[in-house]
Amino acid sequence: MSDLLPIRRALISVSDKTGLIDLAKALSDRGVELLSTGGSAKAMRDAGLDVKDVADVTGFPEMMDGRVKTLHPNVHGGLLALRDNEQHVAAMKEHGIAGIDLLVVNLYPFEATVAAGADYDTCIENIDIGGPAMIRAAAKNAAFVNVIVDVEDYDKLLGDMDQHDGATCPKFRRKLSQKAYARTGAYDAAVSTWMAEQLELEAPKRRAFAGELKQTLRYGENSHQKAAFYTDGSGRPGVATATQLQGKELSYNNINDTDAAFELVSEFDPANGPAVAIIKHANPCGVAVGATLVDAYQKAFDCDRTSAFGGIVALNQPLDVETAKKIVEIFTEVVIAPGASEEAKEVFAAKKNLRLLLTDGLPDPRTPITTYKQVAGGVLVQDKDVGTVAADELKVVTKVAPTDAQMADLQFAWKVAKHVKSNAIVYVKGGATVGVGAGQMSRLDSANVAASKAQRMADALGLDESPAKGSAVASDAFFPFADGLLEAAAAGGTCVIQPGGSMRDEEVIKAADDAGLAMVFTGMRHFRH
Repeated sequence: MSDLLPIRRALISVSDKTGLIDLAKALSDRGVELLSTGGSAKAMRDAGLDVKDVADVTGFPEMMDGRVKTLHPNVHGGLLALRDNEQHVAAMKEHGIAGIDLLVVNLYPFEATVAAGADYDTCIENIDIGGPAMIRAAAKNAAFVNVIVDVEDYDKLLGDMDQHDGATCPKFRRKLSQKAYARTGAYDAAVSTWMAEQLELEAPKRRAFAGELKQTLRYGENSHQKAAFYTDGSGRPGVATATQLQGKELSYNNINDTDAAFELVSEFDPANGPAVAIIKHANPCGVAVGATLVDAYQKAFDCDRTSAFGGIVALNQPLDVETAKKIVEIFTEVVIAPGASEEAKEVFAAKKNLRLLLTDGLPDPRTPITTYKQVAGGVLVQDKDVGTVAADELKVVTKVAPTDAQMADLQFAWKVAKHVKSNAIVYVKGGATVGVGAGQMSRLDSANVAASKAQRMADALGLDESPAKGSAVASDAFFPFADGLLEAAAAGGTCVIQPGGSMRDEEVIKAADDAGLAMVFTGMRHFRH
């Protein structure tokens, strides 16, 4: 028996009717008999096509609001029968089962229904049963059946048929089979995840993860690593949903850093004013708020001009022409913003390699998200850190309380520290970072690094003293000893925000009092590994 499979009979039942009529006409023109159900059948008939109802094949009408229509031996026998097995062929002949060579199905829009905020019963009704059953049957029998679950494969199917005189080749059918099982797997993952959320199960016995390929990447973190980028279907504004207007393809590191930048800048409500974050290697090298967007950018850039070169810039407001002109003065990898003016786009157009991503919105930093990290033999699952602390929740633990201006800088520093790799120390002055110490093995080292960066900023700007003088200092976790706090004080810090909770808190508080510092505890840490 030839490995090429002529397509003579197709069953089409789709929720998304994009491209349906064009496909059906193309199949009909190639002599393929069309079977269908419900709305798909009506759409094809309205287009003047000859379509046979599945109910005529099964001998049963659609019933129970369409819940039962394809779950029948005359359908599944036609999908599962091995055409080179004498017993299967005999059973088909005995029971009047005709083979189905092509199945075209896309499933009830369960994910879209959940994303739209539908109620429980509506979501349940949008769980497809017959569709996944048919898809799995057809995919198992890829030696004899083609199964299409994506509109994008319609033209590929017709191309393979034309290449093989109305038949398809085994490799093509196997590719379709893999995609089909991936689709039903992702669908089941969406359903089971939603059900776990409805039941408020923090750790269900089994978890399923799914994603849809957005981009095959040139390589991963390094050139010898293979990589790809998948979307999760959540629709959260960011790098996954952004429109790229210009520039070369994003790399693995670009995507990772751009996500870090946009999530950080989204901590700052645009209604309260412009904010800019500049990221390098997933850590902020400058963050600032300003009277204007270009003012915020300049303040963020000044924090660490060296690291900003080749960095990622994220804005919490649409890019304007003044800020665009300032950004293009140095090499920048990516700019991501909720929008951009036409004039700003024209400025960027002269920089062909500069990627501009527009998201049409900001993510809500308070929205819970589940994050995953693979380790050897398993996966760590946790909620994204969406913790916040309001000013009235902060506990003043020193003799001196922060002034209103200091409190504003402390809260700013705390938002930034949340996005700095641990151990994190952040110096802030006047609504802008002036020193960031990230990813060190001790809090003392991070305080030293942040202080040295502040001094480098002073040297670059020609300042008489380090901008860390008079700054607010944030520590993402408690000070286990007083040394890190005293290092921050020596650098010029005048007030400190930290979680508290160390067994040596009293020692640290006394050191702060002795140094004349104001210090507040948040009761919440922001480790970021």
